[in-house]
Amino acid sequence: MVIAMRWMIPCFVAASILTAQFPVLAQPVDGDPTSGRQLATRLCSSCHRVLPMTLSDKSDPPSFQSIADLPSTTGLSLNVFLHSNHRNMPDFMVSTAASNDLIAYILSLKQK
Repeated sequence: MVIAMRWMIPCFVAASILTAQFPVLAQPVDGDPTSGRQLATRLCSSCHRVLPMTLSDKSDPPSFQSIADLPSTTGLSLNVFLHSNHRNMPDFMVSTAASNDLIAYILSLKQK
C-alpha cells in the first residue's frame, strides 16, 4: 500500500499541473499591440530597437523585429521568455496584462 501511494502522489501532482496549465497555454494572447508598443518603447528601447523594421538585423541585443521573425517565436515562447531570468537583461516585473500587451506587439511585427 505504501509503495502504491509513493507512485500515486507524483502522478497526481503532475496531472494536476498539466491539467491546470494546458487550457491557459492554449488560449490566444489577449494583449493590445498599441499598448505593448508604448510599453516596449518605455521599458525596452534603451537596449532594443522596438519599432517595426523592413529588414531583420543581427545586432545584439536583437531588435523586436528580429525576435518576431524567428520561426520559434510564439505567444507561448515569448511568455516563457518574459517570465524567466536573463543574464544580460535587467530583471523587471510586469503584470500579466502588460506582458500580454508586449507579446501582442511583438507578434504583430511578425512578417506574414
